[in-house]
Amino acid sequence: MPTNNLKVGVQSLGRFLSGMVMPNIGAFIAWGLITALFIPTGWWPNESMAKLVGPMILYLLPLLIGYTGGKMVGGERGAVAGAVTTMGVIVGTDIPMFMGAMIAGPLGGYAISKFDVLVHEKIKPGFEMLVNNFSLGIIAMITALLAYIVVGPVISVVTVALGDGVGWIVEQSLLPLVSIIVEPAKILFLNNAINHGVFTPLGAEQSAQIGSSIYYLIETNPGPGLGILLAYMFMGKGAAQKSAYGASIIHFFGGIHEIYFPYVLMKPRLIIAAIAGGMAGVAFNMVTGNALVGPPSPGSVFALVLMSTNGAGILLTLGSIAAATITSFIVAALIMRSDVSENVDLEAATASIAAKKAEAKGQNQATSTTTSNKAVKFIVVACDAGMGSSAMGATVLRGKIDKAGLDIKVTNAAINDLVEADIVITQQELTERAKIKLPNAKHMSIGNFMDANFYDELVKSLS
Repeated sequence: MPTNNLKVGVQSLGRFLSGMVMPNIGAFIAWGLITALFIPTGWWPNESMAKLVGPMILYLLPLLIGYTGGKMVGGERGAVAGAVTTMGVIVGTDIPMFMGAMIAGPLGGYAISKFDVLVHEKIKPGFEMLVNNFSLGIIAMITALLAYIVVGPVISVVTVALGDGVGWIVEQSLLPLVSIIVEPAKILFLNNAINHGVFTPLGAEQSAQIGSSIYYLIETNPGPGLGILLAYMFMGKGAAQKSAYGASIIHFFGGIHEIYFPYVLMKPRLIIAAIAGGMAGVAFNMVTGNALVGPPSPGSVFALVLMSTNGAGILLTLGSIAAATITSFIVAALIMRSDVSENVDLEAATASIAAKKAEAKGQNQATSTTTSNKAVKFIVVACDAGMGSSAMGATVLRGKIDKAGLDIKVTNAAINDLVEADIVITQQELTERAKIKLPNAKHMSIGNFMDANFYDELVKSLS
């Protein structure tokens, strides 16, 4: 039980951290593109345009993260308090304060939310605006000073220590070993938490110093997943083999890595192939000195190429993908060839894995509630980020809803952005969070967002 609690705690923390970065990933990409184009070693060096690079990474990006973190904890007022508090950790330092923003933003939001609870329904009529404005200003001032005096210096020391530690790992040529942690964590749907909660901030700091970062290529390389899907295409059988063709296109070109996770969960030994592929890709980049100038999101081959450095960067990036793919494919093919067990259907395996994960967490396996006779007008397919996997699921369901002639709106969203819905569809491990956000909605759990049978049954019940 303690192990399960620790696992749930790590997942929740990772999702919370990535939840602060994911909504702002477009700003990171904008900064990465400006860096790639206009710095002295960029594609089109321009001294005047390059002046945007420093202020964006020192002020804009941390403030956006702090604003989002404050909003996640304390709503709109918390967002303002989070941004002001984040300014406290930014001032007085000469390094990008991403880690500081991830602490200061929620701190400001938490402080204002606690105040709002204390004074709820206690403000005299006519004084609401006065109290709201001055309380926000005073509390934000206090938390900003606290962040300036305490949080900023502590984070500076921690950042330097982490940088030295990672630098030692790189000097000892041990960075490929990071894949032993990263690849299994990805399969547990912690890919966004790892990439945007850890590697994107670290990469941004390194990129600000030297113009590019290898951290952007550790989690986002599509090679490990592509190699596994290719192994299924050549060595697999039944539904798994047939579906691998479409999954590989979505994974490689669309950058939706979640699509290959069920294929690994179906044959857990394939995690060895994913680790081997990840290590090969990282090792290739270390040997060649390849890196990206900004975070590729999603992890599509197009995004990786776009974020490559000037000169031979594109070829080296493609080379790292090829190295990871070939290594992963060889290992996966050997594992599948030696697997004499009866072939397992992909959808059945996905459902089985979801049920086991729910049981391990002490959840009721029957987490999905059946639809009632109440008219359903709005269905939301939700995931952590509200972009990749949930967007695919919403597209599949929307097509089936339209084909059935039903007047039902279908969209996708992030768990934290759930506001209104008659039915919420999300993965088993996220259902409880969705219930907290929308307790009055019907909640249904799905193992694989591309499970056509699940949507067919839902449409049938709605019809």
